[in-house]
Amino acid sequence: MKLGFIGTGKIASSVINGICNSSIKYNKIIISSRNNKLSKKLKIKFKKISIEKSNQKIVDKCNWIFLAVTPTVGMKIIKELNFRSNQTIISFISTITIPQLKRMIRVNSDIVRAIPLPPISLKKGPIPICPPNKKVKNFFDKIGSTIEIKNEKLSINFWSTSGIMASYYEFLKVMSDWLVKKKIKRSDAQRYITSLFLALSEDAVFNSKVDLRYLVKESQTTRGLNEQGLKEMRKKGVYKSLTKTLNSIYKRLDK
Repeated sequence: MKLGFIGTGKIASSVINGICNSSIKYNKIIISSRNNKLSKKLKIKFKKISIEKSNQKIVDKCNWIFLAVTPTVGMKIIKELNFRSNQTIISFISTITIPQLKRMIRVNSDIVRAIPLPPISLKKGPIPICPPNKKVKNFFDKIGSTIEIKNEKLSINFWSTSGIMASYYEFLKVMSDWLVKKKIKRSDAQRYITSLFLALSEDAVFNSKVDLRYLVKESQTTRGLNEQGLKEMRKKGVYKSLTKTLNSIYKRLDK
């Protein structure tokens, strides 16, 4: 099986790293030269990778095609490509729907939208896909945890929450910066904050069958530090702001 990537940004690079370090069987991965720096880095790192300047040649040579460009670029280039009906096409593009993709691709091939995030390079994290597809699910299960969504309208909810990733990293950065201002070495500050939130996330995953309200309640004591932190952030509208942001992202996607 030959895998082709049109677009070689952060997400595509993360997926490729996950694939190359997994048990997925493939003959070759052909990537575009759009991001020359990342493309060359991947080719040096993995021997089964080759770089192709022409997007059409990537389509011609591969069985599975991953669309990993921005929505603006996608709207321009996808309709110019000639796909085959026996190909599997997986789109990472956030705002181009399946009906739109079908009109642009013009052949009756398997089309799946997927939402991989950078931790997929470590073979970690959820990968929502829509519509359900057994072979695509089996593929992504080897580099993460696949969630099949039947309704594309429902999948917008997952796209919306994925839009908080940078905000999460900013949250970690602000806390690390605060420790640095308190004379803590940056390396120690970042190691502590990232390890703390990794542990909290693993605890939440371990208890994922329990309502998250339980963890909120159990992590604070009366007049304790966590109670103070939660009350102050609620009072300042931090969590209401998060909900408003999710609604705003959803509105952008729900066109």
